Parts: sequence; C-alpha cells; structure tokens
Amino acid sequence: MPKPLLFLDIDGVLNPVCPHPDADFDSHSLLGYTVLLSGRHGDWLRELADGYELVWATTWEEQANAHVAPLLGLPQLPVVRFTGYVPQPGDPRVPLMELFSARKWAPILRYAAGRPFAWVDDCIPPRLVRNSLLRRDRLLLPVDPGQGLLRWHVDRLLGRPPAAGRLRRVG
Repeated sequence: MPKPLLFLDIDGVLNPVCPHPDADFDSHSLLGYTVLLSGRHGDWLRELADGYELVWATTWEEQANAHVAPLLGLPQLPVVRFTGYVPQPGDPRVPLMELFSARKWAPILRYAAGRPFAWVDDCIPPRLVRNSLLRRDRLLLPVDPGQGLLRWHVDRLLGRPPAAGRLRRVG
C-alpha cells in the first residue's frame, strides 16, 4: 500500500511572515527574495516522510528542489505543476482566497489521482476544509502564514494520516 501524499506549500508554511523570535529561523536570499527557513522544519518533514510521500505544492515549483530542499536537508521531491492553470470563476465576486486556492486545488486533485492525501497551505479556503471533514482520504490543514508550520500541525498529520474511503454518516 503506498503512503498517503503530503502536499507542501513554502510561502506562509515553511517561510512564515513573522515567526516567533524563539523559533530559530535563518534568513536566506533566494531568487531575489528574503526567505526565512528553520532547520526544525527540515527535521519535522523528514519525520513526516516516514508516513507520507512528500510533494511540493508551491508556486516555487522546481525552484523548491533547487533552493529550499537543500537548506532544509531534504531530498529532491516530486512537484505539482501549477504553471498555466488559471481558474475560471463563474462569479466575479469570488473571494481572492478562493481564486488563489482554486489555482492549486484542481492540480492537486489531478496529481493525487484518487490516492489519500494531506495538504498543508496558508491559503486553503474554509469551504474546502469543511467539505473534506467527512472524508478519510483527505486532510486539509490550514496554516497561519504569520507563524508557519508548528509542531501541532506535525502531530496532527502523524496522528491522523489520510486513508482510503469516506467516513460513514450515522443516523
């Protein structure tokens, strides 16, 4: 049985906006941007790799392997391709978060191709999180972009990995 997939974003998750000063982040200049990364995240991701197949789900795409993975001590990871995908909202009043996440959601579903998965991102709309609650094969875990990935996220992923099938409704 293959491991469930774990789709990982970078900005807002591994590169938080304003992490706690004690969180041990180092500043890096990557592709003209200042990026904050913590070796702690690398340790946590290697721990998660025991139970998940890690996959980059970030607009960094291949640049994640070239620039971020080595700094976190990660091997080259598979990448979900988002380039060229433009969501076509039916209503011009669709919230910005919905548009941004729609750019990722369809490619993630295509990549997963029915396999159980978890998705860690700072732009997961509450509607998608609610819709996934009755599914055992998906775990959508929103992250506060100010703080990024925290230990409780890792514990949640380890404590309830997605599995095949849906939860049964009672009643």
